[in-house]
Amino acid sequence: MIGLFLVGLLSACAPAPSDLIVYSARNEEHIQDIFERYTKESGQKIQLITDDAGPLIQRLAAEGKNSPADLLITVDAGVLWHAAQLGLLRPTESATLDANIPEHLRDPQKRWFGLTVRARTIVYSTERVKPEELDSYESLTDAKWKGRVCLRTSKSVYNQSLIAMLIAQHGEEKTEQIVRGWVANLATSPFANDTLLMQAIVAGQCDVGIVNTYYFGRLQRDEPNIPLQLFWADQRGEGTHVNISGAGVTTNAPRAAQAQKFLEWLSQPEAQAMFAAVDLEYPASPAASAVEQVVRWGEFKPNPLNVAHAGELQPAAVRLMDRAGYL
Repeated sequence: MIGLFLVGLLSACAPAPSDLIVYSARNEEHIQDIFERYTKESGQKIQLITDDAGPLIQRLAAEGKNSPADLLITVDAGVLWHAAQLGLLRPTESATLDANIPEHLRDPQKRWFGLTVRARTIVYSTERVKPEELDSYESLTDAKWKGRVCLRTSKSVYNQSLIAMLIAQHGEEKTEQIVRGWVANLATSPFANDTLLMQAIVAGQCDVGIVNTYYFGRLQRDEPNIPLQLFWADQRGEGTHVNISGAGVTTNAPRAAQAQKFLEWLSQPEAQAMFAAVDLEYPASPAASAVEQVVRWGEFKPNPLNVAHAGELQPAAVRLMDRAGYL
């Protein structure tokens, strides 16, 4: 009797066979309303399973052909690239996705597609730095920034992706010179996250740093008069580094067709605007608009290199940071 009761209980908790199963490394609070909107419009129910990207990818790999997951959503192009290289994401041929998501924000083999964009650029103290003093990522190696630079730890996947993209742009030799220059100009040891870095600038511990735009946005939302501002790096060169959150249909998706429909819906302008607004990001689709706070940061030229380089060159980036003494 107990065994039958447990079977019945587990069956009651299990998702219906028609439910779309999404593994997501994005916070549930960031996406739940969007999922509910899709369910209301399409009738498609969605079961959401959230965790950090690493455990989700390990879970997908361990489940193999028995995985119930239909779609993987996560942040950072390097992470998506890694999942694809492990054979966990399938190519998705879709004229809708090709039309809505720019080529440099999607996998060349169409295994994943960007949904939102964040730039990783320079932030500075408006009390001690004039914007005309700034230029490119490389400009932070100048002697005038000695003891004035703050960085997040090299363990951050966002910095690993940034360095990987710099390698794609400049090659390893020049990129290593840039990273060594940053390290030489550090005011203090690298920080665990972007928020602590910006708080250090406000406190006068340093004057400039490199952060993701949405971290700045969160801080600015809470403290509208905070004496910090973004500077769009390398506008006279290749452009500011951008990264993505994105998604791909899983290789063993039981409901691949439904997953593709949902992914296509997420690429539409209205859904793009909703998705980006939640965490103060930019929509991946040029047809969608960012929220007013993000628009006020001004327009910038993004680097047009395909973000897949963030994954392809990430191992080289990690080795380079180690050589340069970037902790």
